[in-house]
Amino acid sequence: MQPAETIGKLPDFHFPPYITLAHMFNAPKGWKIRDREMTQFVLQYVVDGYCRYPVGDVPYETRKGDLLFHPPHERHSILPADDQPYICISIVFHFGASAFPYDDLFQNRHLLGNFAGHPVESLLSQLVTHYRQPGLFHQIQCQSLLMRILAETAQWGSAHNEHTNTESQNMPKLVLIKNHLSEHYDREIRIEDLENVSGLTKNYILALFRKHVGMSPMQYLTRIRIGKAKELAIQSNLSIGEIALKVGYSDVHTFGRMYKKKTGQSLTQFCSNLIYS
Repeated sequence: MQPAETIGKLPDFHFPPYITLAHMFNAPKGWKIRDREMTQFVLQYVVDGYCRYPVGDVPYETRKGDLLFHPPHERHSILPADDQPYICISIVFHFGASAFPYDDLFQNRHLLGNFAGHPVESLLSQLVTHYRQPGLFHQIQCQSLLMRILAETAQWGSAHNEHTNTESQNMPKLVLIKNHLSEHYDREIRIEDLENVSGLTKNYILALFRKHVGMSPMQYLTRIRIGKAKELAIQSNLSIGEIALKVGYSDVHTFGRMYKKKTGQSLTQFCSNLIYS
């Protein structure tokens, strides 16, 4: 059915967007749709389970919380796995003769993001509930909820892209910080030094390290020092006190406590194991 043909059948909708379907669907075993083309816009939200959802020539694998969007006349398939459930919310809508600038809104994205536990998930459920109720009030609620969903997902995508771009631009600075720690492990290093080296704030440096290194910069520095101490113990005849100085500790007792805490044994025990194993 073409969009213009639906308007006369939807007397409660006095202005766009015109919603022609909003339901939650539990796919029965073996159910699939292949190479379908809709004449309207579609939002497909995975409530639970897994589904392959190729749109045109782009394959998508969707899981709980994923929200897909595609405009009219895009060939797509819905292919749940035989051994997993697939429960989805489908919203089908159009804007009549009015153009909808979806490219500007979603930047040519089909997979809008994962919204499990996000307010968008609740908005989708509310839309389905109102759609099943008769009357102008419920229809206006549906339209309002749909526009909020489109706005929320567009804003989420914009913020996500901005964060990704910013992080991508700062990855060389993360490498710069790691190199600084590797090259200057034998001296005192403070977080302020890393701020000066990179031009990043303390909180951003900590966040980058947690995400991409799995530890704080100072934990990373400690790991470097332990590795260097082991190298010196193996490759030289230096005393424990001399090794401590070489890896940035002026006090041998502080070094010894740190080393044993992190490795479970003293550096002397480490050397003994090398000699007698």
